[in-house]
Amino acid sequence: MKTDPEIFIRANTGVMAPPHVPEIRLHLAAEAHDLWLKTEEELAEIGLPPPFWAFAWAGGQGLARYILDHPDTVAGKRVVDFATGSGLVAIAAKMAGAAKVVAADIDPWTKTAVRLNTGLNKVEVDFSDADLIGSHVEADILLAGDVFYDSDFATAIVPWFETLSRQGITVFVGDPGRAYLPRERLEFCAAYQVPVTRALEDSEVKKTTVWRFTA
Repeated sequence: MKTDPEIFIRANTGVMAPPHVPEIRLHLAAEAHDLWLKTEEELAEIGLPPPFWAFAWAGGQGLARYILDHPDTVAGKRVVDFATGSGLVAIAAKMAGAAKVVAADIDPWTKTAVRLNTGLNKVEVDFSDADLIGSHVEADILLAGDVFYDSDFATAIVPWFETLSRQGITVFVGDPGRAYLPRERLEFCAAYQVPVTRALEDSEVKKTTVWRFTA
């Protein structure tokens, strides 16, 4: 890794609250920040994968809001936040009373972002950098915010979510209408109008739905 993650994150983000989850503070890139606009070559120069951890995506905001408004969903349970990014959903789960929360992401920068963000909110979560897709997870609940943005990724995770559901693990998904969302496998839980970063989305507000995945 060519660049120290903590130094870079502190230098290129500000501490702010996602608009739909004002209870939580995160290190986030500002509106239209050039961090996301860098080319892949520029990111590679500094050893940085696409910085998904630097933004509060609509699916994560909706899922975090649902958890905070319905704490019984996770209270006293073991929770995995899959593809955690900033750690927003993991933090919400811990604040809502989850017994244990694991924030999971294969992006090596995410571990530092999650550590900094959990520190801001004075909660403790575990972190896993393992590629969990297809594996068994020691959890009662799996949370997945904004994960259906890519065809190959969706193809990989849908059968895994089906397997987890059959094993008795409840899978909740937060999604703002991404192209590869498997709607036929989902049960509606709640919908929100979530303010988002126009530089990354096609509008200033995204209708975001929380679903329960069905086997």
